Amino acid sequence: MLINNNSLKILCGSVALALTVVACSSGDSSPVASSGNGSPTPPVSAQDALTTTTPIKHLVVIFSENRSFDHYFGTYPNAANPLNEPAFNAAPGTAVPNNLTQGTLLTNNPNFRNPQNNATAPGSGINPFRLDRSQANTNGQSHDYANEQLAYNNGAADLFPAKTGNNGGGSGTKFGTPGLVMGYYDGNTVTALWNYAQNFAMSDNMYTDTYGPSTPGALEVVSGQTNGAIPANGAAQGDNVIADGAGGFTMNGDSDPVGDACSSTSASSLVQMSSNNKNIGDLLNAQNITWGGFMGGFNLATVNANGTNGCKRSTYSSVLAANSTDYVPHHAWFQYYPTTQNPAHTRPSSTAVIGATDPLDSTATPVHHQYDVNDFFAAVSAGNFPSVSYIKAPAVGDAHPGNSDPLDEQAFIANVVNFLQQQPDWKNTAVVVTYDDSDGWYDHAYTAPTTSSFDPVHDQLNGVGSCTSSAAKQGVGVTGSAVNGRCGPGTRVPLLVISPYAKVNYIDHTQVTQASIVQFIEDNWLGGKRLGNGSHDATTGSIMSLFNFKPANPAPPVYIDTTSGLKVSTPPVVNTNLS
Repeated sequence: MLINNNSLKILCGSVALALTVVACSSGDSSPVASSGNGSPTPPVSAQDALTTTTPIKHLVVIFSENRSFDHYFGTYPNAANPLNEPAFNAAPGTAVPNNLTQGTLLTNNPNFRNPQNNATAPGSGINPFRLDRSQANTNGQSHDYANEQLAYNNGAADLFPAKTGNNGGGSGTKFGTPGLVMGYYDGNTVTALWNYAQNFAMSDNMYTDTYGPSTPGALEVVSGQTNGAIPANGAAQGDNVIADGAGGFTMNGDSDPVGDACSSTSASSLVQMSSNNKNIGDLLNAQNITWGGFMGGFNLATVNANGTNGCKRSTYSSVLAANSTDYVPHHAWFQYYPTTQNPAHTRPSSTAVIGATDPLDSTATPVHHQYDVNDFFAAVSAGNFPSVSYIKAPAVGDAHPGNSDPLDEQAFIANVVNFLQQQPDWKNTAVVVTYDDSDGWYDHAYTAPTTSSFDPVHDQLNGVGSCTSSAAKQGVGVTGSAVNGRCGPGTRVPLLVISPYAKVNYIDHTQVTQASIVQFIEDNWLGGKRLGNGSHDATTGSIMSLFNFKPANPAPPVYIDTTSGLKVSTPPVVNTNLS
């Protein structure tokens, strides 16, 4: 459906509008206000009425999966542009980020040889190489906490094929051997993302807060903290949850959240965060600020076109030639916290309260601001655009190798951004696109740890049981003790800011991390209040440099074709029902 901007209404009388500055007439639910001379003035939503540090009244965080910066932007802004593929031609003067074009990384890469014995590393012997658009479907790489440290080899970044390379998916060629970890895409495949970078702002210095896979990244981007994990079996869970040395545990892997209706039934695969852990949702709740976590597949009552529903809802991809299960419990940021989880996937009582404290939150089946991604489109279309929204695509569009791919990912991102750019509130909206982890894909950029850790098995960055640097301090846990398992920053991942207030065709070099998203929310809506309890929100870098809040000419909308990733001149039809 094409979004009709004139159809949007503010729904008065709901909890969501507790902070509104407009009044409701007694005859209907439409808000009215007076300019002082008897003439009506445009309605102001509760979200737009809030005092914010910047002009941003709505932040949308699209949280994708498992891609490194070099893997997506390794040759930006220069694409190969072969025949019959979408072409990318950079604007004159486009800056070059810190990528694979630096020095001899493309022609004489340190991963060509194994520095331990000066011989070809197992399955290696190659430099970084371009993956074609026809190779969008790949297997994933090894990306656990220890292997990523080993690949970076104390900053040499020369053991990726040996330590994070995956030899699944074929044999005899670069595509499907351990050398696949050295592959990168260019603007002929990740075309939409290159076009967003060209027209808005991008960071080339964005890192995960710690090494490891999806769940640590999901926790960091909402809390800046991975300590305080409580394993359901009461013990360490291999690489997933490790003893922190202070009587507790740190989350380093992909255990499912305790209580989620779709989680594993094995206690050895379940974790919840302690009552000492706070996330950004808790701070927003304390100020009655609307927010939500919107995940593909969360509504278990939906029946997809292929007849699937419940926890097994799935979506078919022509790129993968397979179905992917929509909902992934260990990606569900807020499901790990008792204060923000919706374990039964309870539906909101109405569209009008999406993002607000729902009456169902006080019952035995709380909603706690957790919804399906389709609820995001419904809420915004109804004029109830939350101040803060975290969005996760159905798994087929989340970019995770194995269940997704760059082409399905760009279709999802472009659909969301196209939708938002057609809304009245686009004028004060910012979209951040970033990632939970690098998947182990090669990225040459290394930053020395500022948070050290000394787990005897899992820390391997600069020797057995060591992940540190001269400037690092041991990580702090939720109870204030020095803890293990939090070594970071970890791996470099992409970060884009798409907004009328984003600097245009700009690359920012400020070092930032996933916790920088939390920090931006705190600074913009909460007067700089911090989570405390060891969160990185207090020490990470700021994303403010990607914005220009006093532009002479705000960045215009950039509409993207969801299939090709190319710019189009007219607003496209958007899909607001992803079932």
